[in-house]
Amino acid sequence: MLPFSRFPSADTLLGPEMRSTGEVMGIDRDFAMAFAKSQLGAGQNLPSEGNIFLSLADKDKPAGVELAKGLASLGFNLVATSGTADFLKLYGIGVANVVGKLGETKEGELDAVSLISSGSVGLVVNTPRGRGPRGDGYHIRTAANKFKVPCITTMSAALAAVRALGAMAAGDLVVKSIQEHHAESA
Repeated sequence: MLPFSRFPSADTLLGPEMRSTGEVMGIDRDFAMAFAKSQLGAGQNLPSEGNIFLSLADKDKPAGVELAKGLASLGFNLVATSGTADFLKLYGIGVANVVGKLGETKEGELDAVSLISSGSVGLVVNTPRGRGPRGDGYHIRTAANKFKVPCITTMSAALAAVRALGAMAAGDLVVKSIQEHHAESA
C-alpha cells in the first residue's frame, strides 16, 4: 500500500509498476486482518460505519454486487454514481444516495466531488474504465486524497477491504513483532 496522503494532489490510480510495490505490509494469521493492518500502516483508516461511495467501471460491476452485499451486511450505507446504482438495483441492492456526474447535476444536487469534500463519506471505491481520459474518476480519486478519505481503485483490493472491515468489526486488532509471529509459526 502506498501512502498517497503524502501527495495530496496526486491521482491514487496505480499503474502496473506500482501494483507490485508498496511501502507497508500487514502480518496476521488471517488475511483479512493482515490487509486491515496494511491499510492502517499506509494511513488509510478504514471506516467502521457510515457511507461508502462506489463508482465502478462496467467491467467491475458484476464483482461489485458481492462488494455491495458485503458492505451492506456490515451496516454501511451505499452511495453511488447512477450507473453503479442502477446495476446494483438489478440485484436488489439499495443505494442510499445517487450522485450525478460532474457538471451534469442540477442545482441543489450533489456530485461525487462535493459529496467527498462534505466529509460524509468514509471510503471511496472508484475503479477506472481503462486507458485514456478518465474524466470523473480522476476528480473523484483526487478529491478523496485531498480530503483524506481512503480510496481503493481495484476490485481485488475492494473485496479484500470488505473482508478487513468484517475482521475489524469481529475482533480486536493485535499488534505483534515479526519475531513473535515467527516464533508462533516455528
